[in-house]
Amino acid sequence: MPSAYLPILITLMAATAFVAGGLLLGAIFKLRRPYSEKLLSYESGNPPVGEPRERFSIKFYVVAMLFVVFDVEAAFLYPWAVAFGNIGLYGFWGMVIFILIIFIGYAYDWKMGALDWKAVNKGTREG
Repeated sequence: MPSAYLPILITLMAATAFVAGGLLLGAIFKLRRPYSEKLLSYESGNPPVGEPRERFSIKFYVVAMLFVVFDVEAAFLYPWAVAFGNIGLYGFWGMVIFILIIFIGYAYDWKMGALDWKAVNKGTREG
């Protein structure tokens, strides 16, 4: 092994030993006195209200997935816009088709009510 990598190896070994030692010492010396107040869920200093494991509305997940899809679309549009002058008509029409496909998906989401926050889908439980 080249001697140039020796300081990196020593640093990695020291960091690993430090983390493992901290975890081990924490496990050995922690206080093991559970009581009812410690077992309650923490709500920023407020008295706990309701069940700790309430279900989220599915709409939050739908919004997150739609955000990811349209964010990826924006990530694809940026390089196209930067290289717009060099790609010619082939690249232009390819991006027009891509935008049309995204628009069809957007129209479908709108028609299905995914963008309407007040709409309640059948079969979901609001929590």
